[in-house]
Amino acid sequence: MIELEKYQAGHFEKNLGYKYFVPSAINDEWTWKTPALNLLLEKAAIKLGELNSYARLVPNIDLFIQLHVTKEAVVSSHIEGTKTNMDEALLPVEEIHPERRDDWQEVNNYIKALNNAIEELKSLPISSRLLKETHKILLQSVRGEHKLPGEFRTSQNWIGGTSLHDAVFIPPSHHLVNELMSDLEKFLNNDEINVPLLIRIAIAHYQFETIHPFLDGNGRIGRLMITLFLVSEGILDKPLLYPSLYFEKNKSLYYDNLSNVRTKNDMLQWIKYFLVGIEQSAAKAVETLSNILKLKESIEKEINSNFGRRSNSAHTLVHFLFKDPVISIDKAAKECNLSFKAANDLVALMQKSNYLKELTKQSRNRIFIFEPYLKIFDND
Repeated sequence: MIELEKYQAGHFEKNLGYKYFVPSAINDEWTWKTPALNLLLEKAAIKLGELNSYARLVPNIDLFIQLHVTKEAVVSSHIEGTKTNMDEALLPVEEIHPERRDDWQEVNNYIKALNNAIEELKSLPISSRLLKETHKILLQSVRGEHKLPGEFRTSQNWIGGTSLHDAVFIPPSHHLVNELMSDLEKFLNNDEINVPLLIRIAIAHYQFETIHPFLDGNGRIGRLMITLFLVSEGILDKPLLYPSLYFEKNKSLYYDNLSNVRTKNDMLQWIKYFLVGIEQSAAKAVETLSNILKLKESIEKEINSNFGRRSNSAHTLVHFLFKDPVISIDKAAKECNLSFKAANDLVALMQKSNYLKELTKQSRNRIFIFEPYLKIFDND
């Protein structure tokens, strides 16, 4: 049994010219004597329950999932230094400036990786196997593609600094990774211990980032694991939470709280910070869904009042735009079963009503975004 207030994070072991950190195993019963933790746990659980209940009341909830996933992908990738914004992430690659295509690819890989992992959860638990599969998609055809996509590292890595000799933190030696990840996997799936699920994923996220099992992409996989775990345990039916926004708001606080577990054995503070983040992220997601429904209702009212004979086609197009907020005239024609001219007229009307905004500024192959919808996600 591990008493949270007396937790020892691990120890250092020497190698040639440097020391690496070996975290303590976590697959055990955890107890604590800090009443404030119970209150934070309750608040976070209530907010997640509210989000999940709210999502169940939303008609066609699947329409809105993709932009939530895109938001998490954009923000989680920002933490790692990419510059792609929401508008760009949704555009086809040929519309992206060549200098920004690597960033675009990383964000879109994250979207694919999360979507694929959610699908895989139907038949796989959260496991090293699932995380490796997700990692393989994440690193496909991007800057980390030579860093063993889909495989745990077979060499020493480090965080911060330019080499092992000036590194801010050196994770455990590669020969310990399988054993440590096995312990983490057992902890996440252990039905015989009475550790609340939100405490469990808080500890697991810290442990994953400390093990740093991959050569690249650890931060993104570790944050993605949070949403995956909440879905796998049935806390959320859909991946509607984007906790990376909370972490990104004050990146140094995120890293400091992780670091303080290793240097000061302060797992308690990390879990408090994490639970506040889950509560705030869930509250933000509820607000976002509420704003989406208000937008949908107001657009539908205006279409019924002002679009006349085009109202049926306009409703069809809006329904599509909530699922995929980037459209071309050809795509609008196909989705609404219209001629090119009729689709062009409909898009022009939607532009006039400030629902669509042209991104490409060209006479042919024009691309439009569903601007008020994206604004809801950009106002975070």
